[in-house]
Amino acid sequence: MTTKTAFITGATSGIGAATATYFAKNGINLILCGRRQERLDALKAELQNQVNVHTLTFDVRNKKDVANAINGLPEAFQHIDILINNAGNAHGLDPIQEGNTEDWDAMLDINVKGLLYVSDMIIPKMIAQNSGHIINIGSTAGKEVYPKGNVYCASKHAVDAINQGMRIDLNGHNIRVGAVNPGMVETEFSEVRFKGDSEKADKVYQGFKPLQAEDIADIIHFVVTRPYHVNIADLVVMSVDQASSTVVNKQ
Repeated sequence: MTTKTAFITGATSGIGAATATYFAKNGINLILCGRRQERLDALKAELQNQVNVHTLTFDVRNKKDVANAINGLPEAFQHIDILINNAGNAHGLDPIQEGNTEDWDAMLDINVKGLLYVSDMIIPKMIAQNSGHIINIGSTAGKEVYPKGNVYCASKHAVDAINQGMRIDLNGHNIRVGAVNPGMVETEFSEVRFKGDSEKADKVYQGFKPLQAEDIADIIHFVVTRPYHVNIADLVVMSVDQASSTVVNKQ
């Protein structure tokens, strides 16, 4: 493909970092975004011998910081061909009657409002250039609801709805819009959900072979490299051992 530039949120770990690595290997320039500067610096150092890399440090929850960071992009990174709305996480796994409102705020602010804040800054650029590709990273939790998943599932259902709405509203602007919705992927996801309890997080992925971040990166690259008239609108992927959020073949 002609040299393109991808803007990736949540690039410091998991699917975001894996996608950055996969894109660099395939010659796609990168704008990497995240909250952890040291991880961004390390990733840039690793990839900048392959492609041009620019990093932005901000929290997607802060609308002003998002705007300032994107408005301050150097001229060489002003043209954004691909937006990967990847930043997101889960906080807690509790029945709704025992839920922590701070956890709820974090999930809705990052998974929903953060996606919107970033998209709001980049969509006008894509409209002006009459091209672009937006991939919203959703979840199987946006396709069904599981016990104690309440607000996290709600946030990912919102991503599913926003993805559909974006595709409808941007029709006619030559912008591709789609979602990739993974099932269980072995990343820092569960460690964040369980607030650093790595033993509890590890148990989530024991007894079966879960998806890896690199699997999702491979799929994302496949999606963005289809002929331009092809728009993969919605893609769901799970490990062969996972049939649904609650049905997993564990040995």
